Amino acid sequence: MSEHYFSQKPQTKSSPKTWYYQTNGKQYTFTSDVGVFSKREVDFGSRLLIEQFKEPTVPGDFLDLGCGYGPIGILVADRYPSRHMVMVDINERAVKLAAENARQNGVTNLTCLQSDKLADVKNRTFAAVLTNPPIRAGKQVVHEMFTEAQQVIVQGGSLWVVIQKKQGAPSAKKKLEQLFATVETVAKRKGYYILRADKV
Repeated sequence: MSEHYFSQKPQTKSSPKTWYYQTNGKQYTFTSDVGVFSKREVDFGSRLLIEQFKEPTVPGDFLDLGCGYGPIGILVADRYPSRHMVMVDINERAVKLAAENARQNGVTNLTCLQSDKLADVKNRTFAAVLTNPPIRAGKQVVHEMFTEAQQVIVQGGSLWVVIQKKQGAPSAKKKLEQLFATVETVAKRKGYYILRADKV
C-alpha cells in the first residue's frame, strides 16, 4: 500500500522544501516535506480558508484539526495573538514541521500535538475549529472529524471547513447540518467551498 499524508509515521525518505508565502503585507517561511500534504506551496484551499475565517465573538482557544505542516494554524494564530491555537495531526512528520514552522515565523501562541483526530486532546474546548480535512482518508474519517469537533466547540463557536465540491462538499454540508444548528456556505471559489457550522 502506498503511503499517504495521513500516515502516522511516514517512512518515505525526508526531502524538505522551504519557500516563502506573503499575505497581509507580511512574509512567512514554510518548510514541508514528502509524506506531508502540499509539499511546495500553501495550497489554494488552505489559503481560501485563512482568508475567509472570522474570529468568533465567544472567548476561547482555536483548533487546527489535521494541521499538516501548519499554515492554517500558524497564520490564524499570528492574526489573533490573544487566542491560543492548538494544532493536531496524526502524521508525526507533519507535527514536527508545524512546530518548526511556528518557531521560524516567531508565532508562539500555539501548541502542536500528534493525535488521531481528537484522541489525545483531553478536557479542552474551543471557540473555533478550522480544518482542511484529509479527503483521501475517506468520508468516514472526515465525518468523524466533524463529529468530534462538534463535541469540543463551545456554545456560540464555529467549525470552519474547506472542501472541494468534487471531493464531497455536498455530503459534508449534509453531515454538518445533522450536527450543527446552522451551516452556511461562506465562499465558493475554483470549486472549493468554505463551510461554517455554528453551535448555537
